[in-house]
Amino acid sequence: MASAPADPPSRWRDLPQRAVTAVGFGALVLAAIWLGPGAFTALLALGAAALSWEWVHLNGGRIRSVVGAAVPATVLAAGALGVFRLYPAAFAVLALGFGIVWLLARLRGGRDGPAAWLAAGVLYIGVGGLSLISLRGEDAAGQASVLFLVLVVWASDIGAYVAGRAIGGPRLWPAVSPNKTWAGAAGGLAAAMAAGTAVALVVGSSWLFAPLAAALLGIASQAGDLLESAIKRHFRVKDSSHLLPGHGGAFDRLDGVLGAAPVAALLALAAGPGREVWAWGG
Repeated sequence: MASAPADPPSRWRDLPQRAVTAVGFGALVLAAIWLGPGAFTALLALGAAALSWEWVHLNGGRIRSVVGAAVPATVLAAGALGVFRLYPAAFAVLALGFGIVWLLARLRGGRDGPAAWLAAGVLYIGVGGLSLISLRGEDAAGQASVLFLVLVVWASDIGAYVAGRAIGGPRLWPAVSPNKTWAGAAGGLAAAMAAGTAVALVVGSSWLFAPLAAALLGIASQAGDLLESAIKRHFRVKDSSHLLPGHGGAFDRLDGVLGAAPVAALLALAAGPGREVWAWGG
């Protein structure tokens, strides 16, 4: 007797593992935001180290080599300057680090990976990290702004995942990420706007511009996700590493934050000192 055909794999088969990892990771991030700038900065340093390690290995290099070690060293040095609000010096360190990594990789004949790609990681990780440091600040507005950014990015990820799996439909950019759909992008944007508005209402500040700020961050988050997909396709890998079960690596979990953080920092700059990131238009 012929055997029955195997059931098609469920669209949601990875959901339990993803959910467990996301809850644990999310609790750690929220605790760091709540505990203050010191705890948040320490978590950022760990994240920058993990991202640097993944970037060097994606390029085929080793973190123990001179070139590989220069990537995290530059990012962490710039972050230390950012903690003391020395942002011109911090960005100068990133620019200098970019040049040093590129030159060292060229001199070593590509044994640590492509020079331009390795050097680009210094800016990719460093700019996002400095944006988060500047956004957090010392006051309640900084705490609320980081919470706004994080929850908007998470909501965008969840909304895109649920809408994309449930609705499906035309692919957003098949050449870069064949699993992402237009339905997922729309669902992610709607969820981001809802989350941002909710945060502003809970904080009790003026929420009039919160939906638009959340939409901008949601779009930037999805752009960061697509950028990371393009990078992984370039390196022909499915995940940036296996640090986070169900999610892949640090880049797979933080790609949206890296994309949205610079936009959030610009919105905070427009809002002015002591004001939340969504108050930029008030």
